[in-house]
Amino acid sequence: MTVHYPPITAAGFDVVRLGGNIGAEIRGLDLGRPLSREQFESLHAAFVRHEVLVFRDQDITLEQQMDFGRLFGELSIHPFSPNLDDKREVIVLDYSADNPPALTDQWHADETFRIAPPMATILRAKVVPEHGGDTLFASMTAAYTGLSERMKQYIHGLEAIHDFKPWRPLFTSSEAHQAKLRELEREFPNPSHPLVRVHPVSGRRLINVNAQFTTRIKGLKDDESQMILQHLYSRAQIPEFQLRVKWAPHTIVMWDNRSTQHYAVHDYFPQRRTHNRVTVQGDAVRGVEGPYTPELGVEPLPDGHGARVAPPGKRPIREFERSLPKETA
Repeated sequence: MTVHYPPITAAGFDVVRLGGNIGAEIRGLDLGRPLSREQFESLHAAFVRHEVLVFRDQDITLEQQMDFGRLFGELSIHPFSPNLDDKREVIVLDYSADNPPALTDQWHADETFRIAPPMATILRAKVVPEHGGDTLFASMTAAYTGLSERMKQYIHGLEAIHDFKPWRPLFTSSEAHQAKLRELEREFPNPSHPLVRVHPVSGRRLINVNAQFTTRIKGLKDDESQMILQHLYSRAQIPEFQLRVKWAPHTIVMWDNRSTQHYAVHDYFPQRRTHNRVTVQGDAVRGVEGPYTPELGVEPLPDGHGARVAPPGKRPIREFERSLPKETA
């Protein structure tokens, strides 16, 4: 698939880049108002390009948040997370001294235990702690680009098993709980996803395993599988691939669940932190077809690696160079 990013056109709002590899802030757009077709197309293009979009000062209702999510697709219902009685598509993340934060302090993409994981997640802050409670995001597109060609060749064509393992401990040994667990296992029967996913819009390749839901790589021994998985998991921990968002009331963050992972920092207990989340359904995961070939049309990472160092006089001079003849310095 050819790499192609939709153009981001002028549509009455600003797209301010936040990180070298991930993230942008959208300024001048009121999500409480209907978007024109031009605005939606430009916003969608920014979403695909930057993977995480931050919207500040969006004092909107829950219904408006849901309507915004529906612009991108049908909303899904999470089978395990707490939700609202009358709006089961809305996940309620309300942590405090009475309900300590759990399960989100691990790098993950949302719901990859599904055959078709979500394409996007939209999180709206209601109550934020005085300190702490940030969320980190990592571009798995940049993480793939940062792999060596040998590693890209090795993981090409491999598949991994995913499972809803974080929620298995919620089920007791009671007959009702075990019957419900068996029902959910039939509904979510451990899909196999390619280690390298192709983004359905941009065509970019990305790392498609995460520590929360991936269990093993098919066709490898357990120790081999864990060695490769641990290396791929660790790519999310590289700061150059990350964006850190500090929340404020009425901040909304929308991320591309196909190409990012996130980590909610648990450093605010016992303060309260409350968000409402809606999730947009996605498509089945597609990997790279055919034998391995290098990814074409991809710009190098903005890390300076491999760049030519200018001679003295065009850069700051190192101490040891001061005593060298000018022709050898």
